[in-house]
Amino acid sequence: MVNSYFGCSLPELIGSYLCDCLTKRHQLTAYKDIEKLMLARLEKELPANLSYHGHFHTKDVLTASMQIAEAENISDQEKMLLRIAALFHDSGFIYVYRDHEARGCLLAKEILPGFGVSDQDIETICGMIMATKVPQAPNNKLERIICDADLDYLGRDDFYPIGRTLYREFLEYGIIHNEEEWNRLQVKFLENHHYHTSYSRQNRDPFKQKHLEEIKKVVATY
Repeated sequence: MVNSYFGCSLPELIGSYLCDCLTKRHQLTAYKDIEKLMLARLEKELPANLSYHGHFHTKDVLTASMQIAEAENISDQEKMLLRIAALFHDSGFIYVYRDHEARGCLLAKEILPGFGVSDQDIETICGMIMATKVPQAPNNKLERIICDADLDYLGRDDFYPIGRTLYREFLEYGIIHNEEEWNRLQVKFLENHHYHTSYSRQNRDPFKQKHLEEIKKVVATY
């Protein structure tokens, strides 16, 4: 009966189940080790003047990516790849400010094989990292999720306090020189940005539009 129903013998079925359980357990252990390593490196090695792109931003993206992933109905394996990509997506800032995504991808290729991550999965992870480069250009569901997670704060209640950290960082790196330039840059960015997932369009975009209108009113006073 078991053989005719499942297409294999009971011992084969049990063996396949155990193998799958052991594989998942190994992957979870490897992920925990990757997370521990990368969070420690980010906290220790990211430049101190990154008031926005610090390790706290990576933790925020991890949380947001899992929130969006639950709504977008992806597999456990895809969630694990998404989490790894979130850990590495700003790791390139350890080395460079501009084009940090490519350097983060290179770091992932240097580190992840040591944890048993396959070449194919690393390419998927690098695709997610590169998709977060502004202007964002996601090509699949996982890339759309991490892009929305990376800019999740645009449609949240903590938009202004988080925005101030980016303002200070842009001042530090000479991207802007005063608050008027910052607000004009924000208007341009918010007007050109759009969310890619159904979850973010529904739960973040209305508040993002509210923030845009508020900043437009400020800019109109200049």
